[in-house]
Parts: sequence; structure tokens; C-alpha cells
Amino acid sequence: MRLLPLFLLAATAAAHAQFELQESHTTASLRGIHAVSAEVAWASGTGGTVLRTEDGGKNWKLCAVPEGAEKLDFRGVQAFDATTAIVMSSGTGDLSRIYKTVDGCSTWTLAFTNPDKDGFFDAVRFRPGEFSVRGRGVLLGDPVNGEFALFLTTDGGDTWIRRLVAKHDSSHDCSVKKFAASAGEAVFAASNEALAYEDTGSFYFVTGGARSRLAYVGQFRELDGLWCSDVSKFIKLPLGGAPSAGAFATAVKTRQGQVLRQMMVVGGDYRQPEVSAATAVFVSLPPTGSPYPPSMYFSARSSKHPPHGYRSSVAYDDRTKTWITVGPNGTDLSRDDGKNWRPSKPGLQDQPDADKNWNALSLPFVVGPKGRIGRLRPGALVASPKK
Repeated sequence: MRLLPLFLLAATAAAHAQFELQESHTTASLRGIHAVSAEVAWASGTGGTVLRTEDGGKNWKLCAVPEGAEKLDFRGVQAFDATTAIVMSSGTGDLSRIYKTVDGCSTWTLAFTNPDKDGFFDAVRFRPGEFSVRGRGVLLGDPVNGEFALFLTTDGGDTWIRRLVAKHDSSHDCSVKKFAASAGEAVFAASNEALAYEDTGSFYFVTGGARSRLAYVGQFRELDGLWCSDVSKFIKLPLGGAPSAGAFATAVKTRQGQVLRQMMVVGGDYRQPEVSAATAVFVSLPPTGSPYPPSMYFSARSSKHPPHGYRSSVAYDDRTKTWITVGPNGTDLSRDDGKNWRPSKPGLQDQPDADKNWNALSLPFVVGPKGRIGRLRPGALVASPKK
């Protein structure tokens, strides 16, 4: 979805989990960020901008601009390692593109251009653990002719094929089941997080506008040339209701050995970034490999004390069991799966605005407008001892 440029505190006490600002050497608006590790990360933004670091952000290096991409808005980036990455531009029709580099961004190859003149790419994600030459990825776009656009790759992003979402039935036949959009419903290309891909092979995307929903697509199997999903389903979310409001980002809480999977969805109204109502929803997901229908497990719960404004990105830190979400007016933390969020305010060692003006997270890194880039302080999410 096309977004305009982004330029009620909870009753609980504020935390001090902040970002150390880093030098990006650019004034581009940054919306894409992907940390391969604590040392290697890639970022992307307007003007065909792509950045790369191999030393934890001490030095961010500007990549070569792909030929013909000088005016493109790279809102998504997915990195394989320090030398290989995919970037996605968002724009109407052929302004939405996928580029790939395999030499540390010295050169780029145009891998895919939106085939729909009214299409608009919103997010691109690869299956965790498959950032390789044969990795599987999903590309999501705004509705075209009333249906959400989905493209798949099985070769690390070299080729992309439109796939109709099909449901796999007990007879092993694929019956086409398209993801139809409601009038006024679309996807927000705010942080490349409207789409999430699990290591189980399932993926999810969230919508906004006139209606806000979570789409769940189970594991794909290739049968007779079609990619068939075990399950595909839409779940209503208590967000949205306006062209500028709804779900903007989602992240899955992944823990080794976990039976029930869980997801956080954040958003709000980007035209009213100070409004805290309807900014976060916690969703319980079906257990991995469950033989029962998803409707038996899906449940959505709004926050008692929500983030204190519109939020465009969210991430989960398993080490400290903490959710963190960011937006233009601040940063919030939750240690109880989104029941209560508390604002994270700058400490004495932080710059006064270290909590604000952020677009996207990929821990430990965060990016924002005007080349703004930062790294979460070591130990920042560790809870302070109670007094």
C-alpha cells in the first residue's frame, strides 16, 4: 500500500532500553533492515539506497546503486550472508522490482519486475534457514483484480512465479483457493514486516485499510506443478477501519520445542501516530503439525495497555523474553506477551530522541527516516531488578 512519508503513555513505569545511533553516510529514508548476525546486516531505502555492515554497524558502507534504480524506494531487504542479498522496491507497476547481488553489492542483477501495471510490492521474506542458492521465498503485493498478489521462489530469488494459493485436500488434489481482498483492504509497505515466514514452512501476512486481517498459509507441497497449502485461512483482527489504519507488521515468537506458536501484530493509524488505541494484538497460532483445523487454535487478544502510538515494526527477543516495537513517536516493550506495553525512554547515556523516529527493526538494528540507523545497546532488554 502506498504510504505518505512518516516524519497516551501507559500507566506503568518507563524502561531504559535504547539504541546507540550510528553513522549511515546517507540521508535516504530507510525502511528495510535485515540482520544476518550481530555483525553482518543490510539496510535499504529511498533513492536506490542499500547499506551493508560487517562489523556490527561501526562502519556502514554504501552499496552500488543498481542500474536504473536511482529513483526506486527499496522498502525490503533480505540478506543471505555478507555478500548475497535481495532488495525489493515498492511502487506502482514496474517500479516494484527485485534485485539480487552475490558479490557484496558491487553489482546487481534485476531478477523480477512486477507484471501487473496496477500492482504494488509490499514485502519479501525467505524461509529461515534457507538463505541459500536454493532458498524458498515469498513476495507479497497489494490486491490486483481483487486478489492479493503472491509470488514464490525456490532458487534463492533468481526466478519468481505467481502462485494461486491452493488448498491441499485428503485426495492429494489441489483445488485453487485465492486470497480475495475486501473493498478498501490492502497491505502496508512500512517495514517489510507485513509478511512473516516460519521455519516450519508456513507463512502469514497482515492487512489494513477498511478491514484488518491475518492470512495464514500452511506448508506448501508441490503436486503436479502446483504449490498446494495444507491450510489457508483469514483471521479477523481488531485493527483497521480507515484507509491509513490497520495491521502494519507481524512477528512470530519462535522457541525451540514450543508446542503452541504465538504471534504479535502491531499497527495503528499512521496519520494519527499519537493515538494508542488498536496498536497491538497478540495471536495464538495452531500447533506445528496439528491435525485439527486452525479455527480451534486461533485467538486474538488486544493489549490492556497498548503501545503509546502507531507502530510499524515489532520483534521478539527470546533470550530476555521481550517484545519490542517501534514507531515515529517512540519505542515500547512487553514482557507478558503484549498484555501490557511500557514506553522505553532514553537513559542518561542516550541521545534525547533515541527512542523515536524509527521505521523498522531487525535486532539488534533499527532504521528510520533521513538515514537514521541505530543498534540496541548490549543488555538493554535485561529487566532491571525490582526494588
